[in-house]
Amino acid sequence: MSTASEWRATRNVAARARLERALPARFPAPVLQHALARPLIPPTPRLAVESYWRAHLLRADRLARALATRSGHPEGWTWRLGTGKDSGLAATFRLPPSPFREPAHARGKGHCCICGQPVYRFGWHRDLWDAGAPNKNARWHAACVTAWKLWVAPSDQVKALKARQRHRCAASGKRLFKTAEVDHRVPLYRVWREHRDAPWPTLLDYWGAPNLQVVNRVVHVEKCGQEANERALSRRAARAAVTPGEPHGDARGEDDPHPDLSPR
Repeated sequence: MSTASEWRATRNVAARARLERALPARFPAPVLQHALARPLIPPTPRLAVESYWRAHLLRADRLARALATRSGHPEGWTWRLGTGKDSGLAATFRLPPSPFREPAHARGKGHCCICGQPVYRFGWHRDLWDAGAPNKNARWHAACVTAWKLWVAPSDQVKALKARQRHRCAASGKRLFKTAEVDHRVPLYRVWREHRDAPWPTLLDYWGAPNLQVVNRVVHVEKCGQEANERALSRRAARAAVTPGEPHGDARGEDDPHPDLSPR
């Protein structure tokens, strides 16, 4: 046995013992099974839960959006952009709207700042332990953390998204190459322009798996070029429609006030 293998075996014996000592009487069986099958066993229940959701990315995405649907569209909330550090508002439409991170709609400790639902032990989304109250020290579900990472940086999850498509380009049907890229089927600038008044849980679908696809780079470049042309035509049409003396642009913020260089 190599030195690395010996170290892993010794480490896993200690980690498993520590995990089993900390396990409550009730614990999600799939999470425990996943933890014990890992090359490096997570030593605490909380780490076991986090590891489980990282390994089940698309399941976490579905759950987070379902929990948001349970919370519903906050009364009086509208999707806005901002730059203030304490406003809870995103600076760009490329980030998903998150009303429960805004002070006016935050539900406080023990509630997830992403979906708005109660958070229980180990970042779980259900009260398996009959505590009767959420964990006041928690502000995220472990599943929502994983989903949020997918929503804000889908390119980091290209491996899982490729597997979902059986390694076929979503646009051409051809085999995906190593250079394949993640794309939003409905580009986010169109979500901001055309769908910003939709209910908040519906909006999240545009950042989640329903709106994500992996396409070969040549297809992606062509699609981005078409979208850039569409945006340019839209801006020229808006300028042409403005009467003298009026400011250019949509009063509701048609263009991203803090755009990046990506035409998507």
